[in-house]
This record gives sequence, structure tokens and C-alpha cells, in this order.
Amino acid sequence: MAQTKELSIVLPCLNEELTVGICVAKASDFLKKHKVNGEVIVADNGSTDRSVEVATRNGAKVVHIEEKGYGNALRGGFEAARGKFIVMADSDDSYDLSNLMPFLEKLREGYDLVMGNRFKGGIKEGAMPWHHRYIGNPVLSFIGKLFFKSPANDFHCGLRGFSKSAVEAMNLQTTGMELASEIVIKASILGMRTTEVPTTLSPDGRDRPPHLNSFRDGWRHLRFLLLYSPSWLFLYPGALLVLLGGLISVLLFFGPVDIGFRYIDFHTFIAAGSLTYLGLNMIAFAAVTRIYAYRHGLLPRRPRLFSLYKYFNLETGVLAGVVLSILGLLLMGRAILLSSNFNQIGFDNSVRLVFGGALALVSGAQVIFTSFVLSMLGLNVFHTGQSKKRKK
Repeated sequence: MAQTKELSIVLPCLNEELTVGICVAKASDFLKKHKVNGEVIVADNGSTDRSVEVATRNGAKVVHIEEKGYGNALRGGFEAARGKFIVMADSDDSYDLSNLMPFLEKLREGYDLVMGNRFKGGIKEGAMPWHHRYIGNPVLSFIGKLFFKSPANDFHCGLRGFSKSAVEAMNLQTTGMELASEIVIKASILGMRTTEVPTTLSPDGRDRPPHLNSFRDGWRHLRFLLLYSPSWLFLYPGALLVLLGGLISVLLFFGPVDIGFRYIDFHTFIAAGSLTYLGLNMIAFAAVTRIYAYRHGLLPRRPRLFSLYKYFNLETGVLAGVVLSILGLLLMGRAILLSSNFNQIGFDNSVRLVFGGALALVSGAQVIFTSFVLSMLGLNVFHTGQSKKRKK
């Protein structure tokens, strides 16, 4: 639909007859007061009360979204919006829809995403549960800023603005409350200009509990943050396990080590080797998920991992895996040859040979199989990228 407005104010709605009319009226008054060419859209998600009637009576354009979910409702509202800019809010009268100029001014300046910050603007008494205010929102916002380097300090503020072109470029996919995180994450990944403005939060005007489920929706947000950051989920912890576990394993392979207050021996060797193999698997998962996400459009930017193809390809991966596997077979073979004389070499040394050999063997096999998987996933994408460079 062609854009004919400057601003669309989108309100998702599910059984909000007590407050949706107030929200629409405030939004409409804002547009009139500041002479903004705009519209108010209520994205109804299957209300069974009088919400649609109340919204229509107060001048809103109502679009019906059949697929259930907060994210589905908002995405339907965004699609129906005719404005160059979009401001989204809730229909529970908790946000100040009469004070949207700070958002519109930033959008007019060229920002792609303008986030509200309730902690800077003010949270009125009773507006936010204590565990949301002091635990949930700060923790999830901190993780989001750490993972994605976003300037937003209130990841889950429901009042935010963005350009229509920006939200289309985000290609939003989520259906529930995690849409709030998806918008901020994709804006960061795509390098969009993001800023924030203070906004207030008031107690909502509903006579029923909110649709939000603290623990369920909190987990959905956290899960989404982790799934969109394979580096933090797999790569960094995996690399740490390989580094520490591998170092300890190598030291203990040659004998017990005095760490000051006690000796550590083959028991620690087994534990450290197991952690090393776990870390190796996590690094493999990080590489596979990065390429898979890029090929299926989940990550819009080409992973830096592809630059490693200059130095690490299928052949080098297979060669490294074969060397590790041969080393493992040699160690296990030596243990077999000495099996008739375990009393002479000692139980602890026999364990080192057997476990060390098994660890090298399975690690080599892991490197070989991962090399084949990465080659199958990344070969076409890599060569396509190289072809484009040559054409330029």
C-alpha cells in the first residue's frame, strides 16, 4: 500500500474495551494538536468484547489479525500502516500517547529506531512489578546490549518508533512478546541508527491481569537473544573450554601435577578432556549455525567466518582430523601392546594412554565431520560471494 501519511500509530489489542478508546483518543488528539498527517491503527487479535466497536467509534482504523500473538498483531498492524514512520504502543493506557513528539522528532532527524526508556522517563508506583523493574528488564537489557552492542537501555519498552522502510528491512518473524527484542536486535545487526528518548510508564487501566506471563515471556526473550547470538551461546564458552580443558589435559597426560594444596591426576585428566571435547563441539555448532542462519536470511550480514575459507577449507580440515585420529590410534595401540604388563606401567598411566587416545580419536573424527558439514553449507554461499566480487 502506498504511503500517504507521515505517521502511523499502531496499537495491538486483545479484549481492551476499557482502555483502547482512551488510547485511540489520546493518539488522535496528538496528531491534531501537532498537525501531523497521520492515522491510528488498532490491530485486533480476536477480541471477544467491545474493543473493536470502541476503537472504531473513537476514529481508529481497525485491522483484524487472525493469527494469535502479540508479535503477529503488531506485524499485521505494521503491514497495514501507510505512514512513513510508525510508533507502536500498548492499548492498556500505560504509555503517554499525548507526548509522542520526542519520537517523531528523532525519526525526522533520520534515526531508524527510536526506543522509549521508562527508567529515565519515570515509572509510576504500581506500573511495573518489582521483579520486572529490578531483575527481568535490567538483566535482559544488559544481555542484549552485551550481545548486540545496542544503545538501547530498555530493551522491552513497548513504546518505540521506527521508519516503515526500517521495519520492512528487518523482516520480522517472531509471533509473541519476543518481537520487542527482535526489533532491537535486527536494527543492531543491520547497522541502523538507533537512539532512545525518556518516556513514562503508568499503571494500566484494565480490570484484569495483563496478557504478559513473567517467566514464560521472559524465557522467550532470553531464548531469542541466545539464538540470535551463536557466538555467545556456542563460540565463546566453547573456546574457553577448549583452551582451559586442552591445556590441563596436555599437562596431565604426562603425569600428575602439584597445584600447591594438592596433586591432580588422571581423574582430573578425564574431566578436563571431556570438557575439551564439549568445547570442540560447541565451536562446531557456532560455525554451523552461523552459516545456516546466513543462508536462510536470519542473519542479514555475511559471517566473518567466511574469511577463514582462505586458510581453512575441507582439505585442511580433513587433514587435521586425520592427524588427530592417527595420534589417537597410536596411543590406544600402545596401551594394547602394554596391556599384558599394566602392573609395570601402572594403572594411572594406562588410563592416560587409553583416554588420551580416545579423546584424540573422537576429536579428529569431529573435525573431519564438521569440515564436511561446513563445506556443504558454505560452499555455494562462499563462491557466490567471490563471484560477485569478481564482477565488481
